[in-house]
Amino acid sequence: MAFIDYYKVLGIPKNATDKDIKKAYRKLARKYHPDLNPNDKEAEKQFKAINEANEVLSNPENRNKYDAYGEHWKNSEAYEQAKQQQEYQRRAQTASGGGFEQDFSDIFGSMFGGGSSRSSNVKYRGHDLNAELQLDLKDVYTSHKRTLTVNDKNIRITIPAGVENGQIIKIAGHGGKGFNGGPNGDLFIQFSIVNHSKFKRDKDNLYTTVDLDLYTALLGGSIMVDTFTGKVKLTIKPETQNGSKVKLKGKGFPKYKKEGQFGDLYITYDINIPTKLSSKEKELIEELQKLR
Repeated sequence: MAFIDYYKVLGIPKNATDKDIKKAYRKLARKYHPDLNPNDKEAEKQFKAINEANEVLSNPENRNKYDAYGEHWKNSEAYEQAKQQQEYQRRAQTASGGGFEQDFSDIFGSMFGGGSSRSSNVKYRGHDLNAELQLDLKDVYTSHKRTLTVNDKNIRITIPAGVENGQIIKIAGHGGKGFNGGPNGDLFIQFSIVNHSKFKRDKDNLYTTVDLDLYTALLGGSIMVDTFTGKVKLTIKPETQNGSKVKLKGKGFPKYKKEGQFGDLYITYDINIPTKLSSKEKELIEELQKLR
């Protein structure tokens, strides 16, 4: 297919402004519009070319690609990826003492036809993709499957229980497409874990604070406390001090890729001092004070 100079189609210079492009397009579109040129094949052809030129040049991103790559502008991303892969290969061979002769013109030849025969068999690995997936802490307590949309493709992945905030996993072969028969790149997913629970997480362990009334702290007893998966009954030892900590073994967070293994839950007691004491209560406390 012959190269079409979109600037010449619209009759504008390459440094034309967006306003210039819009003005030229409107003028020519009116001139060659099919309603004003019925059964005129040449006008119809011109009208299509004008619309095509406008679609490219009125879009800043497409215009930059067109200015840089001309007729190959639609394949500019593929070319850039191939060029990056070539540069990587050049550095690798240079570091190992080998030579590297291919130039960037060979890349165009191998991708778009023509060029030297030595480049026609060069395979280029696709570029890697990076994505971020935000999850709630409760979402990563159990392993589950989730469908992600990357580059307009749905990818179903298994998210293992116990993944951590900021952790990155690799999905092999789901990155950019390889070129000239080369392998696809990889997809790297970074997890952003949002915690809306009352528990603080540190790797596999969980931490929380539990309110304890003064009388239970002094005399002992039992209370119901929350864990990540539900309530459990906890025995309180007599004379428990404020800030005391207890460990509930195995009640923490799942260990990453260790089926059935969990961290621990650490509970800190926060003893509540009663307020608005009645006269009788104050009298009894004063008696207790005298005994101490």
